[in-house]
Amino acid sequence: QVQLVESGGGWVQAGGSLRLSCLGLGRTFSNYALGWFRQATGKEREFVAQSSWSGGSTNYSDSVKGRFTISRDNAKNTVYLQMNKLKPEDTAVYYCNTASVTYRFAWGQGTQVTVSS
Repeated sequence: QVQLVESGGGWVQAGGSLRLSCLGLGRTFSNYALGWFRQATGKEREFVAQSSWSGGSTNYSDSVKGRFTISRDNAKNTVYLQMNKLKPEDTAVYYCNTASVTYRFAWGQGTQVTVSS
């Protein structure tokens, strides 16, 4: 099992940037496609971005395409989410996990991102 530890969230004004990190503890997750997800208050968790195991293929939700970039460093067992041009509607708790719908690690505690207008 892998323990997921997200960090890098915070408060930022609209138009600003943040870089999130997700560290996998316990064992390597370098052979998994990984994704970022988010959950706003009162809403269901939603997909944000995903990366193939090598990082060579990525995919984004329409709401973040062109503003967010997912990347990974398998040597550090870490996946990143660079978020630019942030909007108030990006406010949520952000989580990482596998991109698979059939296999997920236990969810971490996430990292809060708050974007003010």
